[in-house]
Amino acid sequence: MAPGLQRFADIAGDGAPRLDAASGEELVRVDRAASVALGRRSPEPPGTLFVTTRRVIWLSEAEKGKGYAVDFLAISLHAVSRDLEAYPSPCLYTQIEAEVATDEAAESNDELELSRVSEMRIILGDPGQLDALFDVFCHCAELNPDPNAERNGDNGWFHGEDMVDVGWVHGDEDMVDENGTQFFNANPIGQNGGYDLSQSVFELQINDQRFEDADEEQEIHENGH
Repeated sequence: MAPGLQRFADIAGDGAPRLDAASGEELVRVDRAASVALGRRSPEPPGTLFVTTRRVIWLSEAEKGKGYAVDFLAISLHAVSRDLEAYPSPCLYTQIEAEVATDEAAESNDELELSRVSEMRIILGDPGQLDALFDVFCHCAELNPDPNAERNGDNGWFHGEDMVDVGWVHGDEDMVDENGTQFFNANPIGQNGGYDLSQSVFELQINDQRFEDADEEQEIHENGH
């Protein structure tokens, strides 16, 4: 498993992160005035978000030399959230594979243990760019498939339009993570590996088929055939 959230300080003179060119890492997207909120903490002061073909990097503008990075292999889920009752700002919500899947254990004496952070929210200066950022996350995640996932011929990812095709609709009650965070209309959604999500979609398809069969039987009965 790829390491989770880590501190990042490999910054070039122009303020951009140094990429691993030897492994083919390339810059895909840059967002200025972007904040990140780690775990249950308040958002960091705005900085710059860099998305590469391998990882997500955020660098602080207020505190030079401060930054965080996480590999796409360690991001198990990402979703656009715009419901202000779920979170005060529109954001891109991400779940990160962590040593301990609870953010309460991530803070000790006001020190943040990054290896235990399991949630990160990205708040953009322009919320209208969230869907575009989501698409970039999907693309980069597809470049970094989980080598341990059972993909059965696909990459285990579901996009918003794919879920519409299979009748996937989720609202307030449909997506609750183990830490109690609720998603409200956080469509679209992407998941690396995707086993639980694909199983849910499969179960919905089965239930939809059962409802269709029941409707057909009722119609036949009402018509007297």
